[in-house]
Amino acid sequence: MISDSLMLLSSSPTLLIGLCVVMGLLVGSFLNVVIHRLPLMMERSWKQEAREVLELPAEETDGIFNLATPRSRCPKCGHAIRWYENIPVLSWLALRGKCRGCKTPISKRYPIIEIVSGILAGLCAWHFGYGPWLAFTLFATWVLLAAAMIDADTTLLPDTLNYWLLWAGLLAAVTGVSPVSLNDAVIGAMMGYLSLWSIYWLFKLITGKEGMGYGDFKLLAALGAWVGWQYLPVIILLSSIVGLVFAIAMMIFSGERRAQIPFGPYLATAGWIALLWGDSIVSSYLGMFKL
Repeated sequence: MISDSLMLLSSSPTLLIGLCVVMGLLVGSFLNVVIHRLPLMMERSWKQEAREVLELPAEETDGIFNLATPRSRCPKCGHAIRWYENIPVLSWLALRGKCRGCKTPISKRYPIIEIVSGILAGLCAWHFGYGPWLAFTLFATWVLLAAAMIDADTTLLPDTLNYWLLWAGLLAAVTGVSPVSLNDAVIGAMMGYLSLWSIYWLFKLITGKEGMGYGDFKLLAALGAWVGWQYLPVIILLSSIVGLVFAIAMMIFSGERRAQIPFGPYLATAGWIALLWGDSIVSSYLGMFKL
């Protein structure tokens, strides 16, 4: 039965894409939890560590707080979210974007992240087709989406997500699943970190200010493990282009001009693009010089 299902997926691209889209919607619902709770979990951990160093009494908390506990609730009225109120996109539409308990509006961002997660998963399935590399790229896609949103909200890039991404990229290389060799993946991770680390210190020596955070170094190191050292310049160039496009769009459509814009979302977007279309981008660029 399982082998027949796998054969069906491998022989039917449309079915594979549809399944990945549905999976992306479901994972997107979980990513909303990760994006909201992981920074709070980090903050609690930092406070606890600081109190231990200062030898202060433990701070009273409301109990266990992680990605699974407590259950999701409305922050205003405390209404516990039931399973049928947590179906990706459909529940938000059925509830008309409001809490069932107090009718407080639910942010449109929740269904948007679910939809984006589904679309990106479908694009991965369309581009790579059936195989173990698709499973790895889906994982990378969802980690990058969560990391980008957390950085946009808090200017923090959690080490947890960066390390998961790094080790998964190296695992894909060492098992031969990745098209990138283990040597290129390791060198890519090293050069990814050192390149932004060098830019950081050069900028700080010249201006006396910090231009980016250490999380950006770790994120580029993780991306280097996925695409190899050869594509790091592509990621850096694309991240600058993505950032410029976003900044222009913000000024045009909202008139907002942010003084400090996190680099992580642009880096994550550029890394994902390079993961899927890096070869095509480089080939097109080289082809321009052959004309």
